[in-house]
Amino acid sequence: MKTVLTIIRWVVGLLFIFSGLIKSNDPLGLSYKMLEFFEAWGFHFLDNYTLSFSVVMNICEVLAGVAIIIGWRIKFFSWFLLSLILFFTFLTAYVLFSGQIKECGCFGDCIPLTGSSTFIKDIALLLLILIIFFNTQKIKQALSSGISISVLIVTIIAAIAVQFYVLKHLPFFDCLPYKKGNNILNEMKAPAGSVPDSFAIRFRYKKNNRVVEFDQAHFPNDFDSSYEYVDRFDQLIRKGNATPAIPDFSLRTIDGVDSTSFILQQNRKYILLFAKDFSNVQDWKNDFKELLVVATSKKIAVYLITADADNGIQLFKNVPVFKCDATVIKTAARVNPTYFLMQEAAVLNKFSYADSRLLLQEIANAK
Repeated sequence: MKTVLTIIRWVVGLLFIFSGLIKSNDPLGLSYKMLEFFEAWGFHFLDNYTLSFSVVMNICEVLAGVAIIIGWRIKFFSWFLLSLILFFTFLTAYVLFSGQIKECGCFGDCIPLTGSSTFIKDIALLLLILIIFFNTQKIKQALSSGISISVLIVTIIAAIAVQFYVLKHLPFFDCLPYKKGNNILNEMKAPAGSVPDSFAIRFRYKKNNRVVEFDQAHFPNDFDSSYEYVDRFDQLIRKGNATPAIPDFSLRTIDGVDSTSFILQQNRKYILLFAKDFSNVQDWKNDFKELLVVATSKKIAVYLITADADNGIQLFKNVPVFKCDATVIKTAARVNPTYFLMQEAAVLNKFSYADSRLLLQEIANAK
């Protein structure tokens, strides 16, 4: 039994550590997922705290995983793990049975799981944690108290440091469709071999003050001029899977002209600066102006992509400004703002504003 308990502890601990670390790579992604839940539940008063919740949750997962492996304060952390997994199981059950949220984001965007897969995974984890919970007296602490505390302190510091780094410098692993190496126009197409949604046209007619509804294959046998047309609509018969990885990317001028193809089909290098808003513009304004000078000397066009076009025009009068949806920008650019170095529609590289010097160096060396 001791060996079995040890194996279970390692399995549970490593899964929690992995889950916490993979989400620590992109805490903003988890915070956006939390927003989905809060909107579904009407908890709008918590909207401004999602990033803090995300950072703390990731720390807790990694910390609990390490603690359960080394056996430190096993009674406390068995309770803590049980509370976490019950909460996660509730969330995954809500995703699976409510239909209001597509995915729970348990492993972030890097490992997307269906609602059913995630729910089964949490049920399995719940059973393993219950075994630990009812056998805590058989588990011995693997390390001395001093070393255990040191390991847990290092774990907390590392989990905090990783998250604060990626919040300023972009995730270590970009798992989104706008990642380096991807072609944005290709990602806007339906996947090869996918099946589109299937619809049937249905009609509404009125006869003898009664509305009659039927599809194009089942017209009434007595259909004639006595039927008065009301309207027609498309009814979804079978849901397909032809949703592109990037379904809603659009760049528009201030006047609303769609310029997406014009920009993405340029046969040269150019730079897109994605800025959701300008709340921190003083942190990067001067670096951006310096980069503009170098880019202009290399004949590399620079475009400002923002959801706040009016302020963008006021702040940078000599830069072409294009409007883009704020949600799209939050997906494409996890740090506000983020530079994209482009060649036609291909993402050659991405840089946080904090790493603009690296982009400056790259374009300065460009031929």
